[in-house]
Amino acid sequence: MSSKSVFTRMSEALFGKKEETIIEEKGKKIMKIGIISGSVREGRNSEAVTQWIYDFAVNRNDEGVEYEIVELADYDLPLLGAKLPEERQAAAGAAIQAWSEKMASFDGYVFITPEYNHAVGGALKNATDFLKPEVANKAAALVGYGSLGGARAHENMRSILGELSVATVHTTTNFSLIADFENMSAFKPNDYNKVNAQGMFDDLLLWSQAFSTIR
Repeated sequence: MSSKSVFTRMSEALFGKKEETIIEEKGKKIMKIGIISGSVREGRNSEAVTQWIYDFAVNRNDEGVEYEIVELADYDLPLLGAKLPEERQAAAGAAIQAWSEKMASFDGYVFITPEYNHAVGGALKNATDFLKPEVANKAAALVGYGSLGGARAHENMRSILGELSVATVHTTTNFSLIADFENMSAFKPNDYNKVNAQGMFDDLLLWSQAFSTIR
């Protein structure tokens, strides 16, 4: 009897079997890390924060690691469970499938999580509700920004990801709207954020490699 869960077998029947995400390149395994920009708001600060995190990650020169930015705003996901007019159903289905495949392609994640009303933004929560087998048994790191650096959104996000069988590393990177943004709008991070970012990526790569052995 297969050791796979019913959910996994159903997913493979619907969408096909997920390929291994750590790929071989000239005899070496490449670990793929997705940096998810989790806001869709027009004029969003997440673009600048995401770019800073991406540049920091790339400049670490981690051997055998590939980083990619994923803009949630590029995926026109419907509200989960909402009734759609017939003319929107095909496009919505394609967006859901594209989101599923993109998230399945990674071995680990960095979620950029702005804070709204002491919680993660609704668009990111909705996007995670479309996932389960794509992200299960993988690791994630959290980067936030807000009045308290997105700390409350991170606690919310840990609960969400835990339910999706994603392990979140302890160290986070938190950008303060007061200290790291000029006039609480232009992103100008202080250098001390690099200390947490360094530890965060160290943990994420270690855990992502470890979890790859059980998928």
